[in-house]
Parts: sequence; C-alpha cells; structure tokens
Amino acid sequence: MTGSMAGPVAGRVLVAVDGGNSKCDAAVVGFDGTVLATGRGPGFRPQSDGPDVAVGVLLALVARVLDRAGASAADVAHLTAYLANVDLPDQEARLEKTLLDRGVAAGVTVGNDTFALLRGGAAAGWGVAVVCGAGINCLGVAPDGRVARFPALGPFTGDWGGGAELGRAALWHAVRAEDGRGPRTALAAALAAHFGVERATDAGLGLYLGDIDPARLLEVAPLLLDAAETGDAVALGVVDRLAEEVCLLGTVALRRLDLLDGPAEVVLGGGILAARRPVLMTRVAERYRRAAPRARLVVPEAPPLLGAVLAALDQVSAPESAHAAARQGFGGPHRSIGT
Repeated sequence: MTGSMAGPVAGRVLVAVDGGNSKCDAAVVGFDGTVLATGRGPGFRPQSDGPDVAVGVLLALVARVLDRAGASAADVAHLTAYLANVDLPDQEARLEKTLLDRGVAAGVTVGNDTFALLRGGAAAGWGVAVVCGAGINCLGVAPDGRVARFPALGPFTGDWGGGAELGRAALWHAVRAEDGRGPRTALAAALAAHFGVERATDAGLGLYLGDIDPARLLEVAPLLLDAAETGDAVALGVVDRLAEEVCLLGTVALRRLDLLDGPAEVVLGGGILAARRPVLMTRVAERYRRAAPRARLVVPEAPPLLGAVLAALDQVSAPESAHAAARQGFGGPHRSIGT
C-alpha cells in the first residue's frame, strides 16, 4: 500500500504512524476508516540520529502523506504514533509535547511500537504482544485498560533476544568453534561465507576494527535459523533460548494482568517472529502450551500500521464500522499458530 492515494480529503482526518529502527510507515484515514494515503520513510532513531533529526524525519513523512491525501496539518484531528526507541512513559510524554508544540495535529498520542502490534493483532483489542525484530519487547493490556510493560533497554534491563542478539550469539559460537573453546558448528563456515572472509574470527576482527558495519549482525539471524533447521546443536541451543525468552516475556505479562489462567491472545510480531520459521515457532508454541495453555498465539497478516490506525480511530470514538473498514483496507486475517 506504500504510496497509494484515494483522492482528495473532505473534512478532518486522522494520521497514524508505525515506526521501527529501519523504516516508518504512515497513513491518513477518514473518520469512517477509509485509508486515504500511505507512505514510508526512514526509521525513527533518536538515540543514534539525535532527537531533533528523528522528529524532523517523522514530520517530513507526515507532511508527505498528508500532501498525498490532499490535506494539511490543519485538517488533522489526531495523530497516533507508535515508535521504536520510545520505550519509557516519560519518553512518550516528551515526544507527545514536542509534536503538539510543532502543530502537527490537534491531538497527539505517542506510544511504543509494540502497542501497534497488539492493537492491530488482537481481535478484542487487548491481550499481550511480544515483538522480536532488531530487539525484543513485550507489553500487555487488560480488558479494563491496565498495562504491563518492560523497559526493554537490552542487557541493562535484563533483556535478551532479537536479531542483534542472535547475530552476536552466532558470531560468539562461531569464533569459539574455530579456536577450540567451543563445540563445532556450521555457523563458523556460514558466517565466514556471509561476510566474505576466510574465518568467522576475521568477521569478528572486522567488526571490532570498524571494517564491517555492526548493523550487519542483523543479517546473521536467518543464517542461525538455517543452521538450526539442519539440526546443528549449537544453533538449536540459541533458538531454544530465544523461544524461552519469547514465552517468559508473554507469560509474565499475562500473570501481571491476571490473564494467565484464562483465554487471552498473545500477538507475535517483528521480523524474527513474523517470518514464522518452524524451528522457532514450534518451540515457542510448545512453551506456551505448558505455561499458558489457554493462550491463543497469533501472528498478524496485516502490518502493524493497522494497529496505529485503529488506535487513531479509538481516539475519536469512531464506530465499529470504521474499524472494520480500516481492517478491510489493510487486509490480512489473523493467523494462529499451534498451541
């Protein structure tokens, strides 16, 4: 849907944004749920790019999709922006104020991008979402509106998982296999070939010396899953650890919200989980089956941007028909995985 346009806007509109590390998606919708325009821009990275640059990138994307819809900031009743790297409530509040001060909309809601995954993926609008992309995060919302969440700041706050962690773990095991400190693994040859070097150790040195961009570690996760699917014991050990983390995050959130013993949806998203690799998803399902047997695991077909759109419609108390129209506009039913 990127770059689509459905003609000029009549009356006031809503803007929704789902922003990750690598890209931001935005949509302009009418109060009836009609998708009027969409667009894509660079990722939202205030920590690396600086807050002013990150906000400027976001505002440029919003301006572009409004122009495609034939609207301006004066037409926007509410902006809902769910963004990666906005992990704490005070960060959300500061960014909301910044956007309001910039006059981007009459009202603004800012939240972590995991909220978008949950709102778009859970049929009832509540439950738990676990996102595993570049990093890992989880939050839950109870039927009464209570929220359970984690800081999700990486090792500083007890987190492990996501593409970056998988890449580091694969490289760690590959180097140790080469120098004799660890068991043999196919990861050694796979990483050397991927980075175009003789040994995995050379890749590690390249990363240390700056000859290889550390961001390229995100490319390693599929190689690790490939090795696991061939039965490589070392790779399977890493996958087992990730499956345990995905289950632990979700079940703790369910417990905090008093949802562990009842029926509830657990929405799984982010690039690692959305790929639905059987070697990982089977292990995730097995663990939830033991720890939360009444949970229903869902991998949405629609993009997380849908969740931001639905949340924007919530802000103006749009009727259910508008929510249904938005879902229809983005397409994609929920897909459950075995529990």
